[in-house]
Amino acid sequence: MSSLILTRIFLATAALFGGLSVAGGAFASHALKDKLSDRSLEIFETGARYQMYHALALLLVALILSRAEASQTFLAVSGWAFIVGTVIFSGSLYALSLTNIKLLGAITPLGGVAYLIGWGCLAIAAWNFK
Repeated sequence: MSSLILTRIFLATAALFGGLSVAGGAFASHALKDKLSDRSLEIFETGARYQMYHALALLLVALILSRAEASQTFLAVSGWAFIVGTVIFSGSLYALSLTNIKLLGAITPLGGVAYLIGWGCLAIAAWNFK
């Protein structure tokens, strides 16, 4: 996949994740405040917070990728890992807080692993950046 297409995908996804994080945080603090336990609300807010952190990280990956002169495989892997991590990590926390299905908490660490892969690949890409 070309760098231009990846840059567009990562920028658009970063914007979508960032906007949804703001909307989710507002939804939790207003509409869900009286419907969820304090612990469930805290879990939901953790999902929104990590979603925003990684929307910004994905934005950074897209901006670096847009400036790259050579093939940036590690940047591409980093961006995809941040996307997968957000869907699994934040998504499972949202679902856990809304449904109280404890099994969903077992899925969350897989998203955390994806985040770690993303950060590791970003570090390698930074070291190899030309």
